[in-house]
Amino acid sequence: MADSINFLDPDVLAGLSNLELRARVVVEGFLSGLHKSPNRGFSVEFNDYRHYQRGDDMRHVDWKLYARSDNMYIKQYEDETNVRCMILLDTSASMAYSSGGMSKLNYGITLASALAYFIMKQRDAVGLITFDDQVREYIPAKCRQPHLMHVLRTLSTVESGKKTDTVKPLTDLAASLHKKSIVILISDMLDDEERVINTLQNLRGMGNDIITFQIMDDAELNFPFNEASEFIDMEDNESYITSPAAIRNAYLENLNEFLGYCRKKCQSSGVDYCLLNTGEPLDEALSAYMSKRAKSF
Repeated sequence: MADSINFLDPDVLAGLSNLELRARVVVEGFLSGLHKSPNRGFSVEFNDYRHYQRGDDMRHVDWKLYARSDNMYIKQYEDETNVRCMILLDTSASMAYSSGGMSKLNYGITLASALAYFIMKQRDAVGLITFDDQVREYIPAKCRQPHLMHVLRTLSTVESGKKTDTVKPLTDLAASLHKKSIVILISDMLDDEERVINTLQNLRGMGNDIITFQIMDDAELNFPFNEASEFIDMEDNESYITSPAAIRNAYLENLNEFLGYCRKKCQSSGVDYCLLNTGEPLDEALSAYMSKRAKSF
């Protein structure tokens, strides 16, 4: 795609009304960023070989083995075993924040769509849960093309909700999982982070693979404000009028402490953690994350 760099800019990407196209653009962008890595999908461990069948992707043929045996074999990875993946998307009021570009929620919707598209391409089952202070949508994991369209249609109608209760959908999900799954949380984590991470740790302790994408707006991360401003809490409507210069250092210190806590607590318990900035191209962020994840296997 000739204009892929500009096309994947978050502001331009947000203008794509067709969510399937938006997801495909992101997936193709980050797949090209993986170059020749043999690791595919979220379950990247090499598993076995099987005989080539008509219609198989020729990129997965083991040509060295073909040269030795004169038979065509396809490399199978763990991602071909119909892994069940559940995507949880935070749609609370704080996710609607935008400092001028793509909102955290829109960025999260695009990420969820791209992951669902990618997981289905890997022949795994994908499901969706959207939530604020309660579960708003629940779609069980399936692995069929019409199911993907159902997930994308649901994501295309998502609207920001009320306050956040991340623990409830995670707890409900834990009670419903009957086999090991991949659980992907997409949220700004502006909740009781200790309770949320403890719940993620419990899910990990059950043998599930847990991935947390923490989405933050560029202004939240860098606090570029200069003039006296009114800051409004989007979930309880409390407001504060202050000079940014007076609170910048304290804000950034508290923010870094918060982000550091989320990262360290997740990583120390085997929960994958990735911080995403809405001002950065999503395909690049996913490429960097997937490359890092591949190295851990």
